[in-house]
Amino acid sequence: MPLRDVAAFFFGGVLLANFVPHFVSGVCGRSFPSPFASPPFRGRSSPAVNVLWGLVNLALGYALLVVVGRFEPRHVGQVAVVAAGLALASVGLARKLGRLQLDSR
Repeated sequence: MPLRDVAAFFFGGVLLANFVPHFVSGVCGRSFPSPFASPPFRGRSSPAVNVLWGLVNLALGYALLVVVGRFEPRHVGQVAVVAAGLALASVGLARKLGRLQLDSR
């Protein structure tokens, strides 16, 4: 598998992981940290901003997986690279967001 595809699959997985908390918080009507908040990544953005940011992450993740990398879900190596990106980003997000919640109390 070419290095370009590995990078596309890994970062596609990262973007899919980042899609989830922004989109879910937004559609649930909750504010959530985003790059557009003040201060960036620490303050909270409105639910509408988070829905839009989540959808941007979904679209970019899709583009990396399908357009750039030509993802084939039956190819175990490709799935493993996407899963690695998704898992590492998910753990990182959980740790960072956990610290942010403790700091806001």
